[in-house]
This record gives sequence, structure tokens and C-alpha cells, in this order.
Amino acid sequence: CGSSWGCDCWISWTLLLVLGYLFYLLLGAMVFQLLEKQAEAHSRDEFQLEKLKFLQNYTCLDRQALEQFVQVLMEAWEKGVNPEGNSTNPSNWDFGNSFFFAGTVVTTIGYGNLAPSTVAGQVFCVFYALFGVPLNLAFLNQLGKGLSAHLITLERWVHKPGRAKIFQTLAMAIFLTTGTLLFLVFPPLVFSYVEGWSYGEGFYFTFITLSTIGFGDYVVGTDPNKHYIPVYRSLTAIWIVFGLAWLALVFNVGADMMEKFLQLKWHKPDLGLAEGAATKLEEEPDGPRIHIPS
Repeated sequence: CGSSWGCDCWISWTLLLVLGYLFYLLLGAMVFQLLEKQAEAHSRDEFQLEKLKFLQNYTCLDRQALEQFVQVLMEAWEKGVNPEGNSTNPSNWDFGNSFFFAGTVVTTIGYGNLAPSTVAGQVFCVFYALFGVPLNLAFLNQLGKGLSAHLITLERWVHKPGRAKIFQTLAMAIFLTTGTLLFLVFPPLVFSYVEGWSYGEGFYFTFITLSTIGFGDYVVGTDPNKHYIPVYRSLTAIWIVFGLAWLALVFNVGADMMEKFLQLKWHKPDLGLAEGAATKLEEEPDGPRIHIPS
């Protein structure tokens, strides 16, 4: 540590962040348990009741045969086969669906409703992700730099004394508003129309997808009773990539704001030490300097 104050400041900030992170996880666990546990128990009881009714209506079956059939359904679902419909259902591995799956791999969304079932497919998936995930991060990083560069260019173009702060606020407002409309507000309308979801379900899918949480409870293009255009899931994959870049920038801005807020709230640096450090830097003209062009 350069100074005892700097070391103590770093330890305090790290401890505060760890405690806040753990508290947030505990809070989430308590709320999810409160909201979902009773609903889960209700669904489990309803399912058991339906099985009993099924056995009563079909007396030729016993409980063991029914459980075996349920196991077959579960295995089919885990392999990406929808138990509804018949053998004429479209393939999960045509080009459009495969393109969509490749996008979920490199973006680490991983819905969980579809996965390779062959050994060759699983091995290829591992190496495909090994190189694809860094490539995706590099692409999103470059895309984010491009968006940031346009904002900086506009800022320099209209740079006038007393207006820089106003323009920064206006540019950020335009960036957030436009991205919110393109990636969070309008897409649920499309998904509601195509998939038959409510707007709330479409918005839930949109955010869970673009934040790479990807639970898999809602996935586009999987209803066997609907006829989708061939490029539907491919276009969705492209939308996901650009939406990821936008939301990643939003998360970065939010993280920076939160970090600055916590540091300003909990850490009030000693002005004497800060001035001493500044004086020391001025007395060392031979040190490296970083020049930011204006």
C-alpha cells in the first residue's frame, strides 16, 4: 500500500461491497422463497391429483406404468423433444434453430430447453464455446466502443463552454430512451403477437434473455401448434446480439454510478493527504503522463 489511509480505504470498500453483495443475495432468496414456494406446492398437488384422476379413468393402467410413461416424457423434454403434437413437428435442429442455439452458446444465455444429445455434439459444443465466448465478448466490446465513440464524436462536435454537461446528459438520455424502445419496449409487442404471450410475459422474456440469465421457461419458436417463418429465430438471434451490447453498456454505467455513489457516501478522503500526493506528483516531472486529447 502507498499509505495506510489508502490501504484502509481499499479494505473498507471491499468489505462493504462483499457485505452488500451477500445481503442482496439473501434478500433475493427470501423474496423468491416467499413468492414461489407456495405456488410450487400448489402445482405439485395439482399434478398428483391429475395423475390419480388419470388412473381412475384408465383402470387398465397401474401407478408403475404411469410413472414409467411420465419418465419417458421427461427424458424426451430434456432432449429438446416437445411431447405435444406428433412426429410431424418441425425439427429442433434445422438451420434456423441451430443458428439460434449457436447464438445462445456464445452469448452464454443457455436457455436449457435444448442441448446436444450426441457425444460428438457435446464435445463440439465445448470447443465451440471455448473459442466462441471470447469472440463474442470481443465483438460486444468492439460494438460498445463504437457506440461510445459516436457519443464522444457528437460531444466534440457541439462542444461549447457551459454546454458540455448539458449535452452529456442529453446524449445519455437519448441513448437510454432509444435503446429501451428498440430492445425492451417494442420486441415484447412482436413476441406477444407471434407467440401468443401477454405483454408482461414478452417483456420478461426480453429482459431475461438480454441479461443472459436465460431460464428457459419462455423461448421463442418452440410452440408446435404455430407456424413460424423460417428466419424468425435467426432474426431473434441477431436482435439478441445487439441488445446484449446495449444492455451491457447500461449495466456498466449503472455499476459505475453505484460505485461512485458508495465511495462518496462512505469514503471521505483526507484532503491533507490528497494535497500532499498532488504536490509529490508535481515535484516528479519525469514520471509518465497520460495525455487525453480534447
